[in-house]
Amino acid sequence: MCEREAGGPRNTLNFNVGVLGHVDSGKTSVAKALSSTASTAAFDKNPQSRERGITLDLGFSSFAVQLPEHLPRREQCGHPGYETLQFTLVDCPGHASLIRTVIGGAQIIDLMLLVVDVVKGMQTQTAECLLIGELTCPRMVVVLNKIDLLAPEKRQAAIEKMTKRMLKTLESTRFKDCPVIAVAAKPGGPDAPGTEQPQGVSKLIELLKRQAYLPRRDPSGPLLMAIDHCFSIRGQGTVMTGTVLQGSLSLNDSVEIPALKVTRKVKSIQMFRQPVGGAMQGDRIGVCVTQFDPKLLERGLVCTPGSLRTLHAGLMSVRKISYFRGALTTRSKFHISVGHETVMAKVTFFGLPPSTSSSSPDNCKALSRPGDPQTTSFPPDSTPPETSFSFDTEYFFQEEYAVGQGGPAKAAEPQQWALLEFEKPVTCPPLCLVIGSKLDTDIHSNTCRLAFQGRLLEGFEDKGYAESALPRLKLYKSKQREGQVERVADDCTVIGRNLFKKETNLQLFVGLKVTLSTGEAGLIEGGFGQSGKFKIRVPEGLNAETKQLLSSVSKKKAKGSAKGEPAREEEAKMHSQPVNIHLSFKRYVFDPQKRMIQS
Repeated sequence: MCEREAGGPRNTLNFNVGVLGHVDSGKTSVAKALSSTASTAAFDKNPQSRERGITLDLGFSSFAVQLPEHLPRREQCGHPGYETLQFTLVDCPGHASLIRTVIGGAQIIDLMLLVVDVVKGMQTQTAECLLIGELTCPRMVVVLNKIDLLAPEKRQAAIEKMTKRMLKTLESTRFKDCPVIAVAAKPGGPDAPGTEQPQGVSKLIELLKRQAYLPRRDPSGPLLMAIDHCFSIRGQGTVMTGTVLQGSLSLNDSVEIPALKVTRKVKSIQMFRQPVGGAMQGDRIGVCVTQFDPKLLERGLVCTPGSLRTLHAGLMSVRKISYFRGALTTRSKFHISVGHETVMAKVTFFGLPPSTSSSSPDNCKALSRPGDPQTTSFPPDSTPPETSFSFDTEYFFQEEYAVGQGGPAKAAEPQQWALLEFEKPVTCPPLCLVIGSKLDTDIHSNTCRLAFQGRLLEGFEDKGYAESALPRLKLYKSKQREGQVERVADDCTVIGRNLFKKETNLQLFVGLKVTLSTGEAGLIEGGFGQSGKFKIRVPEGLNAETKQLLSSVSKKKAKGSAKGEPAREEEAKMHSQPVNIHLSFKRYVFDPQKRMIQS
């Protein structure tokens, strides 16, 4: 059906603007200065927010302008098209411990306002917000706030200096040459009386109008809506406010709340206090459904029944974020932000075998986030994401993520993946963005906590995924073993030692190929005695030089023994070169039978 019906803002194009930045940079003041209408979740409704003076959850507000001339007034649903451009401002928290919320908010924005304290400049969380913007948002505007704190006679020079510094910082990002504008959203600070008018905000509105584009909105496909606030209205039902991430929604539709495992019917829909008959991707709405306890759902996802999966583990494409200083080691635990949740997960990294890995795979199919402008560029820390995972390919186990090896292609890194094993189940859509972080890092340390990013390619719903699903993953470790030939049994058989421990079950190795340091190829036939020795069959027979070499070793041992002197292994090594046995094989990490495989 049409995204709007009679009784609502039929001709309004919604454009989501994320307001991000370091704590105390003035993000909420910027949003307040811009906005004329606020939703129920806007502007620090949380009592703790008011006490501490910071935003603790996503705040939403809006203002509307006449549709700029550069935006097409396209035909849609049989009516003339858009006449009004509505900016929905998503005020994301900047406090260090609340980056989970920032990541959740950044995934629903079309343009980012990066708010920077003009006196302090770039700070740790400013850089992290910039990174999140690179991964999730196609455009950005830098807002230098609090210019009222600069001395009037030095103000312009300080603004120009900070502008140059910011543009220099952004040179290596996807936001190179983005607009920078200076404002004083709340002259005198948050506690100052509201008598002084904001400075530069009207210019900021004009800049936003120029930066706005027509996001690609697709009403088809299953509904996915991110919920950030929930409350009940006596006698009417429960209201959920949020943003439609994909699909569309109409009156009387049934929607699923996966976190509660319940389905409810849509009774009414509002868009900034205006009733509408439907909504689609990109719209910021409130949805009233049949009653449930709102305390059970503060934030989360709502979807078409049966369209989302709850996962215990998953496979993702992975790329390290270059500003993260630590190593990405297998078996480490990271905070994983996926869908609208952040949970702890154990991570296992893997890639293609060394001989087949490629730093620029040709089979990666690019995905565009709904609402991106027409562009195929990706940020420096991102590659065009894959759309599927192949269980037919063999993968190589890595103790840690493999970084690029310098040279002209220093930024190029091998294609890599990761297995995520969540500490608690997560509900998320297919192919969603995944960000791995170390949020337990000291918030006072000047270091980036965002570690890696990618797309979720495969998910495992079965709690027993380790037995039911992981054996399909052909992930192997390469194994190398060295032993020595002790003596010749006959022209085609030698006895080996030091390749296995006494307690090793040699039957597991029978039939595996080995090579001698003298060049012959052989097969392990079985054990010899009780001390871990074994027989090797050499189908082509031993070379004459090998037999002579091994014979001389045996004679020297025998001669030493006849004189009553112990024939020690160390002495034999000193007088002759030992013949080594080399065994190579691979073992699949998730093979329940722990078999050894050779090419």
